[in-house]
Amino acid sequence: MQQPVRLAPSILAADFADLGAEVRAVDAAGADYIHVDVMDGHFVPNITIGPGVVAALRPYSAKPFDVHLMISPVDAYVPAFAEAGADIITVHPEAGPHLHRTLQLIHQHGARAGVAINPATPVDRVAEVLDMADLVLVMSVNPGFGGQRFLPRACDKLRAIRSMIDGSDRHIDLEVDGGINAETAPEAVAAGADVLVAGSATFKGGRDAYAANIAALRGRG
Repeated sequence: MQQPVRLAPSILAADFADLGAEVRAVDAAGADYIHVDVMDGHFVPNITIGPGVVAALRPYSAKPFDVHLMISPVDAYVPAFAEAGADIITVHPEAGPHLHRTLQLIHQHGARAGVAINPATPVDRVAEVLDMADLVLVMSVNPGFGGQRFLPRACDKLRAIRSMIDGSDRHIDLEVDGGINAETAPEAVAAGADVLVAGSATFKGGRDAYAANIAALRGRG
């Protein structure tokens, strides 16, 4: 069953010179999760942050830290991000040789386990590990950079994975990331998403605008 819609602002679009205050501000503005994009310049063509920054930000919010690892090989870094305070750790099937083992590793370190699929990744990669997943993330852009346009075919994947989740006996978040704004959010929710990652659409306009931005993403603007 589709759960209530939650917002996960991506700090990739925040002011990196003042990240702690930015996390505190989106928390106060109504964020449900804090989404942290970790990129290594190898698995995706960008470099962002490591576990030290996650640990430094952890005191600024009690909301779940939703950490998306776009790094390869990924297994060696799972313990460090869990220890840094990640509540959810999401990995890509392509980031290691044994996805099932990686999800086990995440659980062993006390975090919820997510699986992310890129635009060219088939949904059957999720079906094989649905019993291990606490979250499925559908990328609605090619990962690596913020500010990209939403790829409409992501809705087909959302519908297919929503059907899988509804056919299971587990509560699994269905998250979407990429090009989410007040116009595309309703499309994604209608297709089955219940967690919306939004960077540019959340952080535009400065801190005084964050609450209104989040309300607009919820369809209350």
